[in-house]
Amino acid sequence: MKLLHEAETDDPILSVVNLIDIFLVVIAALLITVAQNPMINPFNGKQDVTVITDPGKPNMEITVKKGEKIERYKSSGAVGSGDGEKAGVAYKMKDGSIVYVPEGSGAQ
Repeated sequence: MKLLHEAETDDPILSVVNLIDIFLVVIAALLITVAQNPMINPFNGKQDVTVITDPGKPNMEITVKKGEKIERYKSSGAVGSGDGEKAGVAYKMKDGSIVYVPEGSGAQ
């Protein structure tokens, strides 16, 4: 009769069950993290994603995912320059919209 009334604390299988519970919680947390990150989410593989970190700062980084290809662009912190010519004028309207007028369009 003593074997039928054995204490549950002495059962070694209970520690294994507790470890399985811990692993299930860890796996659930990892799945939630993957689902919330647009760059590594396997379920939106057909979408293009652009992530900008620290916008407007010297250490700005742009990460672009197009299909399966991921490209990273890092800012050098320098102001861009180059050769070119004036292409037109942009006006900001009172309602916040921006109107671009190309130069030399011939419209009167």
